[in-house]
Amino acid sequence: MRHSTPGSVFYRHAEQLLTLAGPPGPRRGNALSKLGIITQGGVLTHGATILEVGQTRALEAKARRLKAEAIDCRGSVVMPGFVDSHTHLVFAGSRVGDYEERLRGKTYEEIARAGGGIKLSADGVRQASINSLVRQAECFLKQFAAHGTTTLEVKTGYGLEVAQELKLLEVIRRLRHTSQLELVPTLLAAHALPAEYAGRADDYVETVVRELIPEVAREKLAEFIDCFCDRGAFSVEQCRQVLKAGTQQGLVPRLHAEQLTRTGASRLAVELDAASADHLDKLSRADIRALARTDVVATLLPGANFHLGLRAYPPARKLIDAGAIVALATDFNPGTSPTVNMQFILSLACSALRMTPAEAIAAATINGAWALGRGDRLGSLEAGKQADLIVMDVSDYREIPYYVGVNHCRMTVKAGAVVSRQ
Repeated sequence: MRHSTPGSVFYRHAEQLLTLAGPPGPRRGNALSKLGIITQGGVLTHGATILEVGQTRALEAKARRLKAEAIDCRGSVVMPGFVDSHTHLVFAGSRVGDYEERLRGKTYEEIARAGGGIKLSADGVRQASINSLVRQAECFLKQFAAHGTTTLEVKTGYGLEVAQELKLLEVIRRLRHTSQLELVPTLLAAHALPAEYAGRADDYVETVVRELIPEVAREKLAEFIDCFCDRGAFSVEQCRQVLKAGTQQGLVPRLHAEQLTRTGASRLAVELDAASADHLDKLSRADIRALARTDVVATLLPGANFHLGLRAYPPARKLIDAGAIVALATDFNPGTSPTVNMQFILSLACSALRMTPAEAIAAATINGAWALGRGDRLGSLEAGKQADLIVMDVSDYREIPYYVGVNHCRMTVKAGAVVSRQ
C-alpha cells in the first residue's frame, strides 16, 4: 500500500458523521442498525490514525493547537470507507460475450459448458502478461477508490493451474506495493475444473494440495484460502481437503457456499471456523440457525443475482433476525458481477434483500472489516483506528442507497491520505 500521509487534518461540520462506534466485534441483530451518528460531527486525524471523533465544536480547540488542516464537510455525510470483502479483481479483458449469450436465454452453466465462464477468463489470463494484468487492475482500483472503497479482498481463481495461479498472486503482490488502497490476497485454489482434468476432479484437488498451497504459503503470497463449493464446481469433501490443507499452512479459510444449489457448504464453513461463507442464496432454515451460532461472517453478494437476472436473492432478513453476522460485498468479477460500486450494492441490499439503509452500511463497513480480520482497526471511525473515511455528497445517509446507481462520493481517504477527490 503506497501513500504519503499529511500531519493533522480536521474533517468538520459533517451533517451526519457515521462513526459506527460500538463494542468490539462484528454487529449482529439490532446492533447492525446502530450507526453511532453525530450531527455536526468532526474527525480529527494525525497521519494515518484517528485522534478523536465528536461534535465539531468540541474538537475545534484541539484542532487549532495541532494546526490541523481543515476540510469543510457541511451538508455531507462522513462515514468509514467501504470494506469490500469479496472481489475477483484480477482478470484479462471481459466476458461481455457471455453477457450477451445470457440475454439470449443461455444459463450460466450452459455458457460454461460451451467454453465460456471461468474457463474463458482462465484462457485470457494464460495469454496475458503480468504487466497487462496489473494495468487493467490498476484502472479498476481507481474506480473503486472513486466510489468510496478503501479496502478490498482480491481472489485468484482464474489460473486453473499452478503456474497461472502463482502468476495471479504475483500480480496481486505488485498491486499491493503500488496501490493506495489496502488489498487482501486470497488463494481461490479450487474455482473450476481445468479441461485437462475433466472427470478427474480429485486429481486436481491433489495437485492443489500438494503443489500449489505449499508454494503459496512458503512465499507468503496469500492470507486466505477459498473454494467454490457448488454444482459443476467442487464437492464438500473436495473443498474440505483444500481448505484443511490451507489451514495447516497458515491460510485462513473462506468459502463460496450455497450459490447455485444447496450443497452443505455453509455447514463446512461452520465446521472449519471459516472467516466467511459467501453468496448463501440456497440456505435452509437449519443452515441459518447454524451460522447464527458462530463467528462465520455471512457475506451476501446481491450484485451477482442482479447481473444474472435472478429472481431470488439471499435471505438477508432471516440471517439478521437469527443473529448471524451479515456483510455485503460487490463480488466484482467479469462474469457475474462487474460492478465496483458498493453504493449500488447498498441499493440492492435495501430493495432486493429488504435490509434497512443503516444495516446495509454497517454490513459494507464494520462487518466487511471483520470478514477480513481487520475489524480492530478498520470499518468504524473511532480514536486509535486507521483514518479510512469517505465524504458523501448527501445530507442524509439514507440517500446513498435511495439514489440508485449514483456515485455520491466526493472524497476518499485511506490511512489519512486523500486517494480520490471528485
